[in-house]
Amino acid sequence: MKKIGITGSIASGKTTASKFLSSKRGPLFSADKVVKNLYLNTRFKKKIIRKFDIQKELPFKNALKEKIFQNSKNIKKLEKVIHPLVRKEMKKFAASNKNKKNVFFEIPLLIESKLMNFFDIIILIKAKKSIRLKRFKLKGGKKSLFDILNNKQISDNKKSKFCDYVVVNDRNFNILKKNLLGIIKKHA
Repeated sequence: MKKIGITGSIASGKTTASKFLSSKRGPLFSADKVVKNLYLNTRFKKKIIRKFDIQKELPFKNALKEKIFQNSKNIKKLEKVIHPLVRKEMKKFAASNKNKKNVFFEIPLLIESKLMNFFDIIILIKAKKSIRLKRFKLKGGKKSLFDILNNKQISDNKKSKFCDYVVVNDRNFNILKKNLLGIIKKHA
């Protein structure tokens, strides 16, 4: 089994690249999907409500975002709860797909979480900050949240030192696809 990690800064196009790379080539693990499912889990929500002293009558995600806006150190506190759970699911996914030729992992904070040794190949998807902000806003995100999340991540230049491939995603899907196909051909 070849474990392929796909990473990049917020709104760089990781999900698009991951879906394209894994399509008909192997199963895809998405750290973001695991986190999304955690937010639906009652036990997880209760733990976060206690940890962040969120009033139960407030909408959960909005109240949590507000706590992060109030104090950006709260994002670190949240990560200490979420990251071990995501890692556990990631390892479970790898084990259940050990007979596959290629297994893909979309991990936004792969480098920040020091997960490099887990993967055989790491692909960094990168795009200019202005383009990423535009994409983030198109999906309904606010600039203030973008700034908090973006500042949490290591710069693309530093990340690229830990990656086997760097794919620039500043243009359109066809160019992204062409660049990704070049990587696939090297490892077919």
